[in-house]
Amino acid sequence: MRIRMRHAVAAAATTTGILTIVTAAPAQAAEYSSELKVRGIQYDAPGRDDNRCTGGNTRNEYLTIKNYSRSTTVNLRGYVVKDTAGNKYTFSVNHYLQPGDSVSLRGGRGTESDANNVAYRQNCNFMWNNDKDTIYLYKPSGARADVHSYTKRDNDRDGNGFITYHG
Repeated sequence: MRIRMRHAVAAAATTTGILTIVTAAPAQAAEYSSELKVRGIQYDAPGRDDNRCTGGNTRNEYLTIKNYSRSTTVNLRGYVVKDTAGNKYTFSVNHYLQPGDSVSLRGGRGTESDANNVAYRQNCNFMWNNDKDTIYLYKPSGARADVHSYTKRDNDRDGNGFITYHG
């Protein structure tokens, strides 16, 4: 979610000839202060939805979290990812993201890999709704690190089930 400051400037001349300038407040509040942000989401796994642990396509549904810091390595341990329905995943092991690195949080079962930057939810059910949902990323302190809502109609113009955030 890119936040842009919008200022409306209006000038009005009074009968005394003094120019009055009025500015409006910013359109939105500042973004959450966090090195980690949601980079993108494959909310609708390619193919027909099949949540079987063997042969299904749950692991093709994934969320990418990126470390946007230029100098700080971030340990994901304790970070939480949630959706609107309250489904959640907590990074329970040390997983270090160097500046510029990202991790894919995938559905299905698999082995956590710091070297390959992948984590698995150890759950074969789909987490993200195919029509609309909200992604919440929380710091270990419980403070929000990032949040994004999407709808298939408004945010996925090409219909491929993937949405990119934060460029």
